[in-house]
Amino acid sequence: MKKIPIAILLGLFLKGFPCLAGESAVRTIVTTFYPIQIAVLNVTAGVEGIHVVNLAAPTTGCLHDYQLTPRDRAILSRADRVVANGAGMESFLDSLAWLRPAVRIIDASAGIDLLVSGGVTNSHVWLSPSRHIRQIQTIAAGLAAWDPVNAGLYQANALRYEGELKTLKAEMTRGLGELKTRDIITFHEAFPYFADELGLKVVAVIEREPGTEPSAGELAALIRQVKASGVKALFVEPQYPAKSAEAIARETGAGLYRLDPVVSGPVAPHAYLDVMRLNLIQLRRALN
Repeated sequence: MKKIPIAILLGLFLKGFPCLAGESAVRTIVTTFYPIQIAVLNVTAGVEGIHVVNLAAPTTGCLHDYQLTPRDRAILSRADRVVANGAGMESFLDSLAWLRPAVRIIDASAGIDLLVSGGVTNSHVWLSPSRHIRQIQTIAAGLAAWDPVNAGLYQANALRYEGELKTLKAEMTRGLGELKTRDIITFHEAFPYFADELGLKVVAVIEREPGTEPSAGELAALIRQVKASGVKALFVEPQYPAKSAEAIARETGAGLYRLDPVVSGPVAPHAYLDVMRLNLIQLRRALN
């Protein structure tokens, strides 16, 4: 019987214990939904041993009335950090007392000036490039405090991405500088921060909550409002059916265009930038 060299035995032994073999233990950062997932992918780029897992399925869209699934609970039970949009988007985070005590939630919207309408805080903060930069800074600071060994890389990644977001903002501001009109009608309440950033005016909203179509009376009132306003562009969202908007367009002659709230799409670091640039093209086409 051949003897197995000690070096091989030691190698096999260490494979079963990655930390002893000098490999970094994998740590899991859980993000709540798509725009936060993209933000965290940018901030953690190149950091070894970090695994980013997203809760909501890519087709979920905004987390209005989202309920945790058994899969979500299993993911959260393995989390080392949770990164959320905040501003009231993730109401389900209020009841996570069962999480491991060491787990902390990074609220990306902490300290941001939030928009409130009718006593309700709007949570679609990421659609303002300037406020999204603040979110990136908060995420980077939170991860750096948790993982000081990689703090410099988190901060460097954040600075790089902030530069890209500032370039995006400049492009959008310049591209929308001379429009024939700045009045828009949006599909749901996703775009107040977007409009605030870019000097647009949301004249009306077709569905207050996506998936909740207006009643016949509400639809008739919207048609009258669109006719009276003279707005010629209705913006739908690719994540939701456009039946109500199509009915308004037929009755008013307004055109249908697409504004994407960046709540679904390819899982790629540049995805937010790409979608916002497509939104710029749609706005210029609709409002000139």
